[in-house]
Amino acid sequence: MSGWTDIGSLAELEASSRLESDVEGYRVRVARVNGTLYAFEDRCTHDDSPFDDGPIEDSEIVCPRHGARFCLRTGEALTPPAYEPLRIFEARENAGRIEVRV
Repeated sequence: MSGWTDIGSLAELEASSRLESDVEGYRVRVARVNGTLYAFEDRCTHDDSPFDDGPIEDSEIVCPRHGARFCLRTGEALTPPAYEPLRIFEARENAGRIEVRV
């Protein structure tokens, strides 16, 4: 497993409600839900498209194209048409910065 990669400031995350960055070949998105940071691959496993502005409800993200839902804690695909899990990464806040480990 690699080290931690800085992907942006906490202020950026709070302003836009998400951060996105390429980390070791993965397009990673970070969101904060009820105080918890979630980092996940920004790619629906159903059609390989980014989540764009897909809504996050509780700890689930919804694909805006076909409505597939994924658990942000485990990556589990919760509804069709997705059946493969979402790749989940570690995320942390460190001195006002958001870091991800893939």
